[in-house]
Amino acid sequence: MAWLQKARIHNLLLALISIPVRWLVKANNIPTDIQKELGIDITKPILYLLRTQSVTDQIALNMSAEALGLPKSSSRILIAGEWQQACLFLQEPKSVLTRKVKVTNIAEQFAHMFELHRRDPELDIQIVPVSIFWGRAPGKTSSGWSDVLANQVSPSWLRKFFIVLFLGRDNFVCYSKAVSSRAMADLPGSDAELAHKLIRLAGTHFHRRRQGMTGPNLLERYELYNAVLGSQSVRSAITDEMKSNNISSKQAKLKAQKYINEIAADYREGLIRLGTRILTRIWHKIYNGIEVNHADKVRALAQNGHEIIYVPCHRSHMDYLLLTYVIYHEGLVTPHIAAGINLNFWPIGGVLRKGGAFFLRRSFAGNKLYTAVFREYLELLFNKGYSVKYYPEGGRSRTGRLLPPKTGMLAMTLQGLIKGINRPVSIVPVYIGYEHVMEVSSYLQELTGSAKKKESIFHIFSAIRRLKNYGYGFLNFGEPINLANYLDKSVPDWRELQQAEPDKKPQWLTPVVNELATNVMERINQAAAVSGMSLCAICLLSAKKHAMTEDELILAIEHFLSLLAQSPYSEVASYPSISAQKLLSNTLKLNKFEVREDSFGRIISLKDKNAVPLTYYRNNILHLFALPGLISAIVFAHSGITQAHIRHLLSKLYPLLQRELFIYMSLEQALAYSESLISNMLDMGLLSTDGDCISPPDPSSKAYYSVWLLNRSIQETLHRYAVVLTLLYREHTLSRTALEQKSRQFAQRLSSLHGINSPEFFDKNVLATFISALKENQLVESDSEGQLLHSDLSEALRLEVIALISPDIAQRIQQI
Repeated sequence: MAWLQKARIHNLLLALISIPVRWLVKANNIPTDIQKELGIDITKPILYLLRTQSVTDQIALNMSAEALGLPKSSSRILIAGEWQQACLFLQEPKSVLTRKVKVTNIAEQFAHMFELHRRDPELDIQIVPVSIFWGRAPGKTSSGWSDVLANQVSPSWLRKFFIVLFLGRDNFVCYSKAVSSRAMADLPGSDAELAHKLIRLAGTHFHRRRQGMTGPNLLERYELYNAVLGSQSVRSAITDEMKSNNISSKQAKLKAQKYINEIAADYREGLIRLGTRILTRIWHKIYNGIEVNHADKVRALAQNGHEIIYVPCHRSHMDYLLLTYVIYHEGLVTPHIAAGINLNFWPIGGVLRKGGAFFLRRSFAGNKLYTAVFREYLELLFNKGYSVKYYPEGGRSRTGRLLPPKTGMLAMTLQGLIKGINRPVSIVPVYIGYEHVMEVSSYLQELTGSAKKKESIFHIFSAIRRLKNYGYGFLNFGEPINLANYLDKSVPDWRELQQAEPDKKPQWLTPVVNELATNVMERINQAAAVSGMSLCAICLLSAKKHAMTEDELILAIEHFLSLLAQSPYSEVASYPSISAQKLLSNTLKLNKFEVREDSFGRIISLKDKNAVPLTYYRNNILHLFALPGLISAIVFAHSGITQAHIRHLLSKLYPLLQRELFIYMSLEQALAYSESLISNMLDMGLLSTDGDCISPPDPSSKAYYSVWLLNRSIQETLHRYAVVLTLLYREHTLSRTALEQKSRQFAQRLSSLHGINSPEFFDKNVLATFISALKENQLVESDSEGQLLHSDLSEALRLEVIALISPDIAQRIQQI
């Protein structure tokens, strides 16, 4: 056949230029594990499908296939006794002189393939669409010289020469799920009809894949001004500004334009490419690796045309860089990032702005024009299809726990949705964790009363100078929330209500936003990553004098990991896959622990200066061990307790833990999970049973110390509960403010007397959350003036909590 002759010429050309091209090209594979994520079976025949018949594209595919252990695209496969090329193409490259795109003879090839399938009923081939990208530049409204590199849909050979020359190191080979040729051949229709149907599907797929990689066209500045200043809400705010400040229309518009310039991003893809190269070097220097999980969930959303809003937890300024870097290398559009105005300082502000950051003030209160401009800008990003990233906590966590969420950005997101965003909108919670957070020391200074230092370029240089081995970084994408579906469940008639009163703020908005904010935080914690540092921290901080023998620590880590393996906290949480001994060895290299050796073996303890900082890493995963810890505390306090009694106590305490630690499980799910935990703890020897009675293991058993550590891990939380409940018991009537203040004062005193090192033990946010949980669960009452009242329920809870804590601390608390 003629097309076979053409294929031989193509392969000859491929062989001739592959050597020089390989020097210029670095292929990045997306995804990196195609067998696991895409289900491609390398033992079955694979037929690659590319958009453009390009020699350089095929060389990049060959390089990628070789790295992944796949057959090369330049090879041949045997189909029903006939040798066929392993790679097909939809289009030929454009001519140098014209912009016309020619199709290949792929329709004939597919039709012939389907004819072979009819001859052989057992024949089945995996047709794998592969998209090849050189750089990630989005389109532009206006044209320029950069279009030589940016416009890459079936480029001519001359344009491709420059693309490979300048963007060869930024090559992405993106595989998609295989299409079964047998499934296609079994569809009704002639061979030619099936061939054309497959070609149409492939064309649509390649278009969506490009949209998912590069995103929408860049907004020119004049388009931005016209869209924001021309909106009804901003025009109305400008009119109000003129009246309230007695200024002219021109002055008010200039003020609005100034706000746009202060807020808006100025995205430059070239800066992102340069930044990823620099960051790759930095990550290799300071991290042993970055572990990323569940990116396939986000890629599926992008492939289906969703507007994606990333809502990560906020541990460090490093989050801005790490998440954008990961998103870029996972083959997704880099998002526009909401950043605090405190980061808009020279020269960092300009760099961040060109990296996609848009800036917002800490408070919008009283400034209607600024509020209107910001809201319209955010809605413009949504409507144009830009992915967005913002931090629901509103700032970095100083304790390692999730902060109570700020709801402003979520409210604006929902308002944009109900006004009419013409595509599905999904929120993607993201958990970010580190084995070392470079700001921890400054966090501790702030928690002890020092003023927060203003960000500056000197702090950046100082941080860079101190870069060292920071262990591993972790980034887990959580379960997405489709906002339209969420609203359908929460407010089934929201569309009708919005149409009836389109200009009014819906009455249901605030409670739904509050519920959504809590759901987002729970899904962030649902996707937690357990690290060697966090496991060592939770064990050593629970140990007396913060010291353990090496064998004890290894055994405790083994028990904790085995418990999580047998009773996983969630499907999206991640746990170390290496042995406890190897995990400890890696963690000790971070030099945060003191190791002493005597004739009996090694003793591992916390350095005095590191005891408080390590509470940060413990708090990252405390919610995973809250229920095992509470079960252990109950069993130690009530040896010989029945499982029914354990369930009763859990049902009283869990709602308070859930609110404080943002645990995603409902009460029913938590009780079912607790039954699984108890069963596995019995199997592992962490608990013992005598008939229906459950007790701690024998003190001589190896498992005793591990379950005692679990009990200790929850004690500080129970101490804090006891302080608040006892104060309310002593005073009977207190204002919320007074209860928070007195609780904090006594918690600080207790911390000093008993050596409790955790800054969050007397943190005002944690105490306020607990008091809110008491009210929400109707464990305290309030009078007409808002005073909190002691009740029979709060007294019953106090007695049950007091019974779970150590007698010395219980006695001191009761002396309040």
